Amino acid sequence: MSIYSFKIKDALGQEKALSDYQGKVLLIVNTASKCGHTPQYAGLQALYSALKERGFEILAFPCDQFGHQEPGTNEEIQQFCQLNYGVTFPVFARLEVNGPGADPLYTYLTGEKPGPKGGDIQWNFTKFLVDRNGKVLERFEPKVQPEALEPSIQKLLTP
Repeated sequence: MSIYSFKIKDALGQEKALSDYQGKVLLIVNTASKCGHTPQYAGLQALYSALKERGFEILAFPCDQFGHQEPGTNEEIQQFCQLNYGVTFPVFARLEVNGPGADPLYTYLTGEKPGPKGGDIQWNFTKFLVDRNGKVLERFEPKVQPEALEPSIQKLLTP
């Protein structure tokens, strides 16, 4: 099994295969619109704008499991991200990252790279860095700012 085995739902509820991103460096992030870390959208967008032409993608997954900080509909979430942060990377349908309702993608990610307190995601804006071959290389906890990830991403983008 690899990251490319999974299908996820886009903001319109359509299935999207992660195999569509094969060959790209991925940063997978669980997000929320009403969180103290929400301003990280700006840093994520800056990274995406700077590196997307070199084969970098950010995949954002809104989640409402932490303090009810993502209460909106998928449409409201899209509007918020675009209006407030000019987000152009994909923001998918809201999903769960922990517990019995956890999306299989997140069960896989947390199994590959458990956090400091075990596998579960601790809060919004946990980030997973995936190489061009679909291997989950690193997990970054929410306090790690997107800008701090640039050296690791650049290294993976260098041929």
